[in-house]
Amino acid sequence: MSELPVEPLSRRDRARADTVREIKRTARNVLVDQGVDGLALRAVAREMGMTAPALYRYFSSREDLVENVVADLYDELVAVIEAARDDARPATAPVQLLACSRAFRHWATTHHPEFGLLFGSAGDGVVPGHGEPGHEEGPAELAAARFGTVFAVLVAQIYTERGFPIPADDEIEPPLQEQLRAWCLKFPVPLPLGVMQVFLSCWIRLYGLVCMEVFGHLKFAVDDAGPMFEAELHGLAHVLGVADAYAELERA
Repeated sequence: MSELPVEPLSRRDRARADTVREIKRTARNVLVDQGVDGLALRAVAREMGMTAPALYRYFSSREDLVENVVADLYDELVAVIEAARDDARPATAPVQLLACSRAFRHWATTHHPEFGLLFGSAGDGVVPGHGEPGHEEGPAELAAARFGTVFAVLVAQIYTERGFPIPADDEIEPPLQEQLRAWCLKFPVPLPLGVMQVFLSCWIRLYGLVCMEVFGHLKFAVDDAGPMFEAELHGLAHVLGVADAYAELERA
């Protein structure tokens, strides 16, 4: 069956799309320069030579603008880690997972304000309704899910292809079992609860270390967190039974 032709955008629609992109680009620049607290519609409008009320023709509120900026940032991060995954050689799931992990750290350490908006306390409360019962997922949450899926798919592939040690269900505390079971429903393929626990433990180590580095919480011990990150990444490779992949992946 042939695909239906896509109707070209009208000149007005193209102009609107260009303005929306410029607003989001300007909002990101304000974020980098002034932080989340300075990311007000008035500040964005001033940078663009517009009035604040004029921005409401494109975004209904500051929260709406911030959510769209957050979604764009997640999409940018996803593109970075997917490129690292696709460029990894050999193109195996273990090597790709390690390459994605390094790409995640590199983006985080070179985009401090953006990382703070996505993952740190600076972004608390900027996406309205997040986590509330019955809340419909918006563009930021959907983009965040795409980010998590990149890592989830690779871990699932490693387990199904090679396996790695996991705890039995009865070795996991019942309250944790319940939460892991709910989380498992969001994965692309059904996995044992032990896989979920190991994956979560690995992510806590990886993400926790990157957060501590970005926010300067490792300076009491190390000035350069790179070697510590590599040591942890090597350790995680052992946990997942893919230490051989760590040796295969050339240092970036």
